[in-house]
Amino acid sequence: MTENGLNAPIFSVSEVSGHLKRVVEDSFSFVRVRGEVSGFKRAGSGHLYFRLKDDGAVLDAVCWRGTAARLSVEPEDGLEIIATGRLTTYPGRSNYQIVVDAVEVAGEGALLKLLDERRKDLASQGLFDADRKRPLPVLPNVIGVVTSPTGAVIHDILHRLNDRFPRRVLVWPVAVQGPDAKDQIEAAIDGFNALKVGGVDEKIPRPDVLIIARGGGSLEDLWAFNEENVVRAAARSAIPLISAVGHETDTTLIDFAADVRAPTPSAAAEMAVPVRVELLAQVEDDGARLVRAVGRCVMEHGTRLGGLARGLPDLNGLVANQRQRLDDWTDRLAGSLQTGLHRRHRNLAEAALASPAPRLAFARTALSHRSDGLRHAGRRITTWKRRDLSQTARLLDGLSYERVLDRGFALVTDTRGKAVTAVADLSPGDDVSIRMKDGDVGARVTAAGGVGVRGHKVVKKKTGARTDRRQGELL
Repeated sequence: MTENGLNAPIFSVSEVSGHLKRVVEDSFSFVRVRGEVSGFKRAGSGHLYFRLKDDGAVLDAVCWRGTAARLSVEPEDGLEIIATGRLTTYPGRSNYQIVVDAVEVAGEGALLKLLDERRKDLASQGLFDADRKRPLPVLPNVIGVVTSPTGAVIHDILHRLNDRFPRRVLVWPVAVQGPDAKDQIEAAIDGFNALKVGGVDEKIPRPDVLIIARGGGSLEDLWAFNEENVVRAAARSAIPLISAVGHETDTTLIDFAADVRAPTPSAAAEMAVPVRVELLAQVEDDGARLVRAVGRCVMEHGTRLGGLARGLPDLNGLVANQRQRLDDWTDRLAGSLQTGLHRRHRNLAEAALASPAPRLAFARTALSHRSDGLRHAGRRITTWKRRDLSQTARLLDGLSYERVLDRGFALVTDTRGKAVTAVADLSPGDDVSIRMKDGDVGARVTAAGGVGVRGHKVVKKKTGARTDRRQGELL
C-alpha cells in the first residue's frame, strides 16, 4: 500500500453496506432502547413503522406484522416506551434501525398519561354517556361470565351465586393479561351477543346479563381492559354488562363503558341476582300487604256504597204512581181504539151510500164550458195571425224587384246569375241575361258602350261631343 492509499482495495457500495450490516447486527443483536414514539404508522401490510427520539438523537424502528399482533402495548405518538429488539441497517437508505420484538411503557407515569388521553378520546365519542346505560334484570335466568377459567375469580362468582340465588352460568374462558387478552375479551363479548334467544337447540341460551371479571394486579396487568377494542365491545353490547376488574381501588376504561361497575367480582355476583331468602320474604310480605290492601279497599267501597244507598229514595214509592198511570193509559187506549174504529166504519158506510152521479154531471158541464172557451179563443187568434200574414205579404210584394220591372226597368245578370250594376263590370264578348216584365232575353257585349241583342247591334245615340251620363247606363 502506498502513502496516498492507491493500493487500498476497492469495495462496491453493496459490499460496504453488507459489511456494516454484519458489524451492527453482531454488535447489537439484543438491545433495549428507551425513547418517545414519533411518526407512528401502520402500513397496509400490517407492519409498524415509527421513530424513537430523545433530546439528542432519533432512531428508526420497525415492527413486523407477526410481532405487532403479539405486542402488549401498541406504540402511539408521544408515548415513552422501552423497545426490545436488535439493531440492523437498511441499505436502501443507508441508515440503521431497530427491529422491535417487544414494547413496554417506560414507567407508570407514561402509562397513566396514555390512559388519561385514551379515556378523554373515548368519552368525547359518547361511549361513556349515562343515557347509554341499561338497567340490570331483576332475576336473570342465564348469566354469562368472561374471565380466566383457572383463576379464583370464577370460583368466587359461582360460590356467591349459589349462596344468593342459584342461576345457570355460561363461562367464556379468556386470557385476562398478555398480548392475546384484548382480542379474546372482545371476541367473548361479541360472541355472547351473537347468540340467539333460545340458542342452538336451546342448549346454549343467550345470557340475560354479562360479568367481565378479573382479580387485582398492577396497571400493566390490567392493561387489556384499557384497550380501545375491549372498551368499544363493552359499549356496543346489547346485553347488560357488569364490569368487575381488579379490586375496589382499581379503575379501568371498561368500567366507564359498562352498564354497572362492581368493586370486586364477588360484588358483581351480588348485583346480578337477589338473595333468594330475602326475595321470598319480600314476595310473602308483598302478598300479605296486597291482601290487606284489597280487603281494606273492598271494605271502604262497601261502606261508601251503603251510604250512597241510604241517600237514594224508595224504589217502590218512585214507581207506584207511574205504575198506576200506566194502568190508566192502558184502559183509555183500549176505549180510544174502539171509538176510533166505530167512527171509521161510519164514515166508510156514508161514503159507500152516496151516488157519484151529481159530481160527474157537474164536472162534465164545467168541462164543456171550458172546451167552448178554448175553441173561441183559438178562432180569434187564427183570424189575427191570418190578417197579419196578409199585410206582410202585400208589403213584401210591393218591395219586390218584379214591381220595378213592371215600371219599365230591366235586370241584367251575368252567366253566374249575379246582377250587373255597372258597365265597367262587362267586357266585349261577355254573355248576359236581361230580365224584363214579360220575360228574359239573352245578349252579348260587342263593344264598350253597346251590346248586341241576339246578334243585332244596338248603337247608342250621340248628342253633341259628349254623352250625358247623369242618368246612368243600363247595359
